[in-house]
Amino acid sequence: MKQQLRKYRMFLAGLFVGVISILSVSYDHYFEVSKNLEIFSTLFKELDIYYVDEINPGDLTKTGIDAMLESLDPYTNYIPESEMEDHRLSTTGQYGGIGAAVSKRNEYVVISEPYEGYPAQKSGLMAGDKIVEVNGQSVKGKSTDDVVKLLRGAPNSTVQISVLREAKKIDFNVLREEVKIKNVPYYGVLDNNIGYIKLKGFTNNAGNDVKDALNALKQNNKLDGVILDLRGNPGGLLREAINVVNVFVERNQLVVSTKGKVDEWNKSYKTLNMPVDRDMPLVILVNRGSASASEIVSGTIQDLDRGIIIGQRTFGKGLVQSTRPLVYNTQLKVTTSKYYIPSGRCIQALDYSKRNPDGSVGTIADSLRNAFKTKIGRVVYDGGGVYPDIQLKSRKYSNVLRTLLAKYLIFDFATQYRSAHPNISTAREFKLTDQEYEGFLSFLKGKNYEYTTESEKLLEEFKAISEKEKYFDSIQQEYNALLEKKKQTKSNDVIKFKDEIKEFLIDEIVSRYYYQQGRIEASLMVDQEVREAISVLRDTKRYNEILSPSFVIKGTDEEEAGSDMDLEMEDE
Repeated sequence: MKQQLRKYRMFLAGLFVGVISILSVSYDHYFEVSKNLEIFSTLFKELDIYYVDEINPGDLTKTGIDAMLESLDPYTNYIPESEMEDHRLSTTGQYGGIGAAVSKRNEYVVISEPYEGYPAQKSGLMAGDKIVEVNGQSVKGKSTDDVVKLLRGAPNSTVQISVLREAKKIDFNVLREEVKIKNVPYYGVLDNNIGYIKLKGFTNNAGNDVKDALNALKQNNKLDGVILDLRGNPGGLLREAINVVNVFVERNQLVVSTKGKVDEWNKSYKTLNMPVDRDMPLVILVNRGSASASEIVSGTIQDLDRGIIIGQRTFGKGLVQSTRPLVYNTQLKVTTSKYYIPSGRCIQALDYSKRNPDGSVGTIADSLRNAFKTKIGRVVYDGGGVYPDIQLKSRKYSNVLRTLLAKYLIFDFATQYRSAHPNISTAREFKLTDQEYEGFLSFLKGKNYEYTTESEKLLEEFKAISEKEKYFDSIQQEYNALLEKKKQTKSNDVIKFKDEIKEFLIDEIVSRYYYQQGRIEASLMVDQEVREAISVLRDTKRYNEILSPSFVIKGTDEEEAGSDMDLEMEDE
């Protein structure tokens, strides 16, 4: 009895010490929080009173908040009240407005592309129209954001828009509508009964949009396989990633688990519905712009051996954000957890908790990447995005094409072409003749599309070094001759790279008649990654070999990462 009592006392003593330790750690932490908030508040007041110039409190606060959050990761952001509408658009894909993409050109904002079926297109606005006035107010010199704010508004309200088209001013009264940016802008059947679905985002109903597209394709065709294109898809809502996976896999299948510092973010998510088709051969196309929710879909399909992934290594974002309400109608979008797909791997590529001395963030070293296994035993790895089963090199475009696009010369030629040609053939059939390409070359005459090649940069470096070493005078004649020869060769680039320039000309021209759907449909005709996907789906033996335990998924893609992407989890 005495021994039991002694043990009980020791247990209570240990428990007491443990509680005191926890309370001590908690007290120390919250004291540090309170102390530093008081320091910040005192400093802010002193600045406001004594700084030599007048201070805008809102701007100064936002600068301080942004700098603080920048030290964490790119996805933890402060959302002021003025930006709440943009945040809602990123998750819902909906807004009140005219339905058009716009871009800044010199002093004016130009309509890049009206969305088919929405007010801008129905009112007669066209790509290339230069917006000069909105509601009678000149918008010369205004930023794209400023003009967009004027164009948006409550559905069923009217906005007056004046544009310049071929130097002629035209006025439009446009009735705003609720605009929904499509998650699936195009689906169709390619050659050999292969279905194709382009998924651009993961806003509300993305799963239903993919489900409806696949059902429509199956209803009218005997499909031998389907391609889900996630290239350039930056992600979106977590639940919609699960819903998209559910289109192709059975219900009650684990898709993703989340783990964070706070227990409430430790959750597992499974498919809830019956799939549309769990047996049809499936290929998912990805690239470096496929991130977040796109990686959940492609990674889960790979882990479950449900389909084949083709393309380039994905972005590598394994972090989840949640939006937390703050005071005065502001919000904080904060990284709350990491996500793990069915094999148990997390595909996060950058470790933001371990920054370099200069503040940069390095990728997770190959030596620290861990091996996992798919459902049938194929080896996959964490820590660097989703590596495709079939890895293709990303296409490299010429300097001249990049410059023609950057200078809007392809865009402007398409505007001119649309004005001269009221109609063209279908998006799939349209071709640009050699005579019309000659017309494009004539259009370029007198226009500036100068660019510097890598070889020219090296020549400039060579000149600088040789001048420094006092050798340049003796080789100047040869140097000038080489530079002149390079210049002559470069002037022929619009001929040398004719085929790839024509591709982009065709896409841009087709979009003037058939909008986004037409642009996608035209591009599919020359898309080599789509051709590879069709080839795999038609070759049953190769398809099955890839989905066998002996197949090795090679991770060799070392391209730079794309832009920052977000994965949001809605509060429940």
